[in-house]
Amino acid sequence: MTTTDEPIYQVESLIAEDIDKYLETHQHKTMLRFITCGSVDDGKSTLIGRMLYDSKMIFEDHLAALEADSKKVGTQGEQIDFALLVDGLTAEREQGITIDVAYRFFSTEKRKFIVADTPGHEQYTRNMVTGASTAELAVILIDARKGVLTQTRRHSFLTHLIGIRHVVLAVNKMDLVDYSQQVFDDIVADYRAFADSIGIADFTAIPISGFLGDNITSHSENTPWYTGTTLMNHLETVELDQTLDQQRPFRMPVQRVTRPDLDFRGFAGTIANGVVRVGDAVRVLPSNKSSRVARIVTFDGDLKEAVVGQAITLTLEDEIDCSRGDVLVLDSAPAEAADHFECHLVWMDDAEMLPGRPYWIKIGTTTVTAQFERPKYQVNVNTMEHVAAKTLGLNAIGVVSFSTDRPVVFEPYGLSHDLGGFIVVDKMTNATVAAGMIHFALRRARNVAWQPLEITRSHHAAMKNQQPAVIWLTGLSGAGKSEIANELEVQLARMNRHTFLIDGDNIRHGLSKDLGFDDADRVENARRLAEVAKMMTDAGLIVIVSAISPFAAERRMARDLIAEGEFVEVFVDLPLAEAEKRDEKGLYAKARAGELVHFTGVNSPYEPPTAPEIRIDAMATSASDAAREIIALLIP
Repeated sequence: MTTTDEPIYQVESLIAEDIDKYLETHQHKTMLRFITCGSVDDGKSTLIGRMLYDSKMIFEDHLAALEADSKKVGTQGEQIDFALLVDGLTAEREQGITIDVAYRFFSTEKRKFIVADTPGHEQYTRNMVTGASTAELAVILIDARKGVLTQTRRHSFLTHLIGIRHVVLAVNKMDLVDYSQQVFDDIVADYRAFADSIGIADFTAIPISGFLGDNITSHSENTPWYTGTTLMNHLETVELDQTLDQQRPFRMPVQRVTRPDLDFRGFAGTIANGVVRVGDAVRVLPSNKSSRVARIVTFDGDLKEAVVGQAITLTLEDEIDCSRGDVLVLDSAPAEAADHFECHLVWMDDAEMLPGRPYWIKIGTTTVTAQFERPKYQVNVNTMEHVAAKTLGLNAIGVVSFSTDRPVVFEPYGLSHDLGGFIVVDKMTNATVAAGMIHFALRRARNVAWQPLEITRSHHAAMKNQQPAVIWLTGLSGAGKSEIANELEVQLARMNRHTFLIDGDNIRHGLSKDLGFDDADRVENARRLAEVAKMMTDAGLIVIVSAISPFAAERRMARDLIAEGEFVEVFVDLPLAEAEKRDEKGLYAKARAGELVHFTGVNSPYEPPTAPEIRIDAMATSASDAAREIIALLIP
């Protein structure tokens, strides 16, 4: 490209001469979405500001300020605050850092762009993942004075994991190292060794100065040793990925069913992969019902064919069942449906992942309940070593297996971001806590099916002449749960009821003897209790569970496992101070002395029920009276 100071992008004259021609040209430009990322203070916002400024496509309300400040460019120590072009949040400006993702649109003669300016701080990694999730190219910035840092490696690994195929290594602030070719070559060599280790086969390295504009839109005279492309030229000419997605088989997650009148029933969505044409044989998954495309309807009229990225409504020749969350696929090349997977998981919440806890996952247009198993390993982003881990904390990246409560239509993330990528939502807080990328379905999902049984749970219950139920007693240690549970079983036995008592302490001598008392193990213990209780209700029993079960999420999980109307939560309510007075085992005293960790009420939280079926005032109610109160609800 040229090294002169003449403007490169002359769109103003075209606008003045023929606005219709300009709009027509602009409408048919290709679009590149890219992300800038890297470590803190590597100059991401300044680089974006420079690109906007140099391409003469900055926002109108910034033009006057930029013209007034343009004389400062080139004077070391004097700055144009290009970050003002992209830092849109007051909190960010006050702190002097990027917190959230700032999206900006600009255009050149050759292409339109959406750039995501993402935060460099480790605690905001989740925001970087958000920005990268829709990007086709990543600009990884490195401060030439600092070289490859931990956050550089983390962001590079994440961009590769998310499936971004095009990477630019922008070695920034070259003006502060006297445009040294040796510094640049050393950084590129260091980064290449890391890139090879994580599977980044190719990247484009460019020495730049976002502040002074070196090698942004034109070659810099300060780097005569560099003969490669400029950053903007690369962004304008890099091959986009849409053609690859278009070559894959047709996939469209259904967002909604539209029926504006009785003669029209359409299935609306955005095409994730492939091409669909009128007359194509399609299949609805997971139901496997087939039909043919009758119409492809859009706001601007019917189409004969539609391609990846288009929002359309399909009508079918046959009346078949299809709803939100289903996926329309090409009948000759269907996708899979499964309920057990392996994935990469990026944990993005302060509260660590708890294996066994139920979470919502959103994949495509469907939402299901999922439970994660203990990580197979966590990835050390500095060494790429696979490290043993019991759980995943904030910004941790690991390989994890998970199961869903029903089959979901999927494809490996490498083939479809829409059907292979998912987010994880905490059921209690509705916060997004993680992002995942599916590798494959596990063999169990394909080969293990429910075995039909002739003797059903209703038959078991009829034989015992009773309604199955789970009585779940929760409360602090020493509240009297076990005493009430024992008395309840005695009274039910006198009534010839078939029962089984699962005591939280007793279960740890057998089924849960491999578990400790940290949060992850408590969640797993509650999961095991709930699964056993469910099987026993299938046998027609009245099951009494006595366990601290300190977390509301796990008690909710247990409730969701049991048939509706068969779960009774009993909160044995005793103040902590009184529980400590009744402490015959001396456990509270040991916890206060630091001899016991993860002890509920002292150094581990207890989340009391907010709406239990029964609340027992343990200060005023005897075990016998408490048992009678439970029976009165259970057997009216």
